Amino acid sequence: MRVASAINVRVYRLSGGKLLGRFRSGAPVCLLTTKGRKSGQPRTVPLLYLKEGDDLIVVASQGGAPQHPAWYLNLEAEPMAEVEIGHRRVPIVARRVAEHERTELWPRLVKFYPPYDEYQRRTTRPIPVIRLSPT
Repeated sequence: MRVASAINVRVYRLSGGKLLGRFRSGAPVCLLTTKGRKSGQPRTVPLLYLKEGDDLIVVASQGGAPQHPAWYLNLEAEPMAEVEIGHRRVPIVARRVAEHERTELWPRLVKFYPPYDEYQRRTTRPIPVIRLSPT
């Protein structure tokens, strides 16, 4: 998974998002760069996102794995990060949405990317939904 992610990041950056800027389903992809909570080094991952005003909504699903993805744990430790869409880089602050907000967003997220429902059924952890807001 790490190798595929690294390749996706490289191709996305080289093409300015023209390649790998959309998932197979048509969902848009951004690059999220966090600060590694242990290493302190920048860590970049491609993520599907739902645009809501100026904010981006991302889901820490990790395919329904029992543990949260590293990028999410990094944001918990340091919510200041950066998002790339195409060639545009935007500093953001991340926050996990409250349960009432998640309840409102989840149907839209599943409509946008139906596998999220299956991922939630696969795991006992509540899959976090994160709002990335420009600073």
